[in-house]
Amino acid sequence: MVKEFFLMEFSPNRDLQVLHAILFLLIYLSSLIGNCLIIVLVTLDHYLHMPMYFFLKNLSFLDVCLISVIVPKSIFNSLSSNSIISFPGCVLQVFLVVHFVAAEFFILTAMSYDRYVAISQPLHYDVIMDRETCIWMTAASWFFGAFFGSLYSAGTFSLSFCGSRNLPQFFCDVPSLVKISCLNSHVTIDVSVAVGICCGLVCFLAIVLSYIYIFKTVSSMPSVQGGSKALSTCLPHLTVVTTFLLTAAIAYVKPVPESPSLLDLMLSVLYPVLPPTLNPIIYSLRNKEMKASMKKFFWKLGGNMKY
Repeated sequence: MVKEFFLMEFSPNRDLQVLHAILFLLIYLSSLIGNCLIIVLVTLDHYLHMPMYFFLKNLSFLDVCLISVIVPKSIFNSLSSNSIISFPGCVLQVFLVVHFVAAEFFILTAMSYDRYVAISQPLHYDVIMDRETCIWMTAASWFFGAFFGSLYSAGTFSLSFCGSRNLPQFFCDVPSLVKISCLNSHVTIDVSVAVGICCGLVCFLAIVLSYIYIFKTVSSMPSVQGGSKALSTCLPHLTVVTTFLLTAAIAYVKPVPESPSLLDLMLSVLYPVLPPTLNPIIYSLRNKEMKASMKKFFWKLGGNMKY
């Protein structure tokens, strides 16, 4: 029975390992600070107690969870020159990564629906997107995230690992584990992936349809200024969705190589690290309400520190 796996190292060179650890630590801290700041601002500022920011707070929390599952372990491995991960640790990592990624995609879908209702049906917005609906949509996102996490981890670890235990990846993920399994037939995981792709396509189509109706509504607005203002509330979300889907496609569309190059490892970093790091920056730079809330928060903080 397999008791542990060996994760891929970024470099055998000790100096480069330390450099990788420092770089990842800086990225992790910036992501942690940015996302936690959004959570604090949305919680404390009553002007941000709206469905869009309720979903944003949940997205930030998921970002913190996702990057925390992968990056601290990678930093520890580089500093300790120890690339071992236990079998239970690998199972947990696969479950949590899939759980948080799937939940993020469902939250992003809910956010696109929120923007559609706000722009295309503004008079009914408060009725449709009430607090109870937002809570149910968020709970559904977490539930389906846990469902897919369980489905993928159960399917992946039902495979036999009788050969190499060296994963061609710096964290445990499904494609790498399937790659080193000793079975040519992966029926269980193939079914899991098929279910995941179907649900992913439904979410993608929901996002696309939401924006088709949004652009249609904006184009029919008599005021150019009103249309621009409506679109400005969608740009951060659209940017985040694009980043999320592009990094996922880069990471998983290409086949897993036998011996990953440095470029392969760098591309695999984009998926779990880039969206959680960029999302706070995108929302803080492109959203007027967030910028105003941030200025007010730091002004109050600075005033309290004087006393």
